[in-house]
Amino acid sequence: MVILGLAPDFASDDVEQRLPDIGSARAWLTQHGENIEAALTQRRQRLLAHFGDASAAEIARHEDALRLGLARFGERHGLASTDFHPYHNEHHAQEILFRRIDRLIDRHGLDALPLADWLALALFAVCHDLRQRETADFSRPVGNNEAASISETARILDACGFHAQRDRDQYVALELMIAGSTFDPRPAPEPSRFNAAEVVTSGGALAPDLPQVVNAIDPALMEDADVLRGLRLALIASDLDTANVGEAFPSFAESSARLCREREMLAGRGLDSTEALQPCLRFLTNGQEHYFFTLHRFHSTLGREAYADGKAANATRLRKLIDDLRDEFAEPGERSGNDVLVSFSRLSLSD
Repeated sequence: MVILGLAPDFASDDVEQRLPDIGSARAWLTQHGENIEAALTQRRQRLLAHFGDASAAEIARHEDALRLGLARFGERHGLASTDFHPYHNEHHAQEILFRRIDRLIDRHGLDALPLADWLALALFAVCHDLRQRETADFSRPVGNNEAASISETARILDACGFHAQRDRDQYVALELMIAGSTFDPRPAPEPSRFNAAEVVTSGGALAPDLPQVVNAIDPALMEDADVLRGLRLALIASDLDTANVGEAFPSFAESSARLCREREMLAGRGLDSTEALQPCLRFLTNGQEHYFFTLHRFHSTLGREAYADGKAANATRLRKLIDDLRDEFAEPGERSGNDVLVSFSRLSLSD
C-alpha cells in the first residue's frame, strides 16, 4: 500500500490461513466453484486469440490470483460460509469478472485497452470486496473494508508469483482501483453501527476524487506513470462495480434486493419481522431513487458508452416500480420486510 499510505495493520485472518495458496484455492473451487473453470477458459481463449500465445504465461499467473481471490471471498462470505452476505460474495465478483467485463469487450473490442489493463480489471472484480467486516473509520477517505481488501490483494499477488517491484504497475493499479470503490462513508448518527450496505445510498464512489487524494499525499505522484494508469483504471473499475444500473432491469432490481437483504442482516433485523418493513421500504424506494437519479454517475468513457443507454432505459421502469411499491405499502399493517422484498421482486418483473 505504497501510494495512499494506508495503515499496514490488516493482517491475514483464518480464511487466508485455510486457503493460503493456489493449490488450496483450486481444491475449494472444485467443490464450490460451479462453472468457474469453464468461464476462465472462455476468457483465456478470447484473450489469447487477440493478444497471441506469448501472453499465455501472464494470463495464467493472473488466473491463479483470480482463483485464490474467488475461493477466499466465497469461503468468507459466500453460500459455503458461516458469514453469508447476500450481496458481497463471490457471485458479485463473478458478475463483474465475466458479465460486465464481457460487455465492455463486446462494446469496445480488446484493442480498447492493453492486456495488462484487462487483467487488472479482472483482479479488481474479484478482490475489491474481499473484506466486509472491518471496523469503520471515518478519519480518512478510503474505507477500512477497502484498505483491508487492498492489503489482502497484495498478499494474493505475492502468493501467485507476482513481485512488488517487478510488477509494481499491477500492485499500484489494484491499490487505487480498490480504494476508488469506497462509497463515501459519511459519519452516521451511530458510527458504531456502521452498515457497509448502507453507504451505497449515502454518497458516490471515491474514484473520481482519487487524484485530489493522491495529490494531497505527494504532488510528485501525479507524474508517476503507474499512478496515472491506476487512476484511469479506477474510473473504469468504479463503473463496472456500479454497472447494475445499466443492466437488464430484472438484473438491476435483483441486485438491489440482494443489497437490501444484506443491509438488514448487518443491521441485525430479521426480514420476517415487522421492524424490518419500513427500513426495507425506504431502501427500495427513497434509497434507490436517490442513488439511481442523484448519486450515481459513470466516470469513464468505456463504462458510459457500454452502460449509459441501459441506465436511461431503466429510469422509467424504476420510477414506476417505486411508485407501485409505495402504493402497495401505503397502509403497511402488520407486514414484514420480507413482504416488501417479495412485492419488489414481483413488480420488477412486470411490464
